[in-house]
Amino acid sequence: MSLPTAAQQALDDFAQCPGWEQRARLLMQWGERLVPLNEAERGEGNRVHGCESQVWLVGELAQGHWQFRAASDARLIRGLLAVLLARVNGLTAEELAAVDLVAWFEQLGLARQLSPSRSNGLNAVLQRMRQMAGD
Repeated sequence: MSLPTAAQQALDDFAQCPGWEQRARLLMQWGERLVPLNEAERGEGNRVHGCESQVWLVGELAQGHWQFRAASDARLIRGLLAVLLARVNGLTAEELAAVDLVAWFEQLGLARQLSPSRSNGLNAVLQRMRQMAGD
């Protein structure tokens, strides 16, 4: 299965970072690219539970492909969400179900920096996406 263009871009960007400090900086930059959610979208109904930080997720289906937007109050989490969205946006529900979160963050060189709580939170986001796609 080929990667979405944004996911390939993320891999290319992160591959050029020799160390964690550069990756962390790049992660923050990716987080700044997230399209902000408006107040209504930051409502309780869009909140993802299971994250230590506050995370909101909205998604829409267009011609069989999902587009998600997300926001968080934490800078590092915004970066992690941005690279997760790069991996999943444009996928069908079936492709979304097959995404391996751990493998994706390992490919980016970010897996070791994912604390168990962050990993659980990102898993909660992915599960929420899959629920939306399955409805």
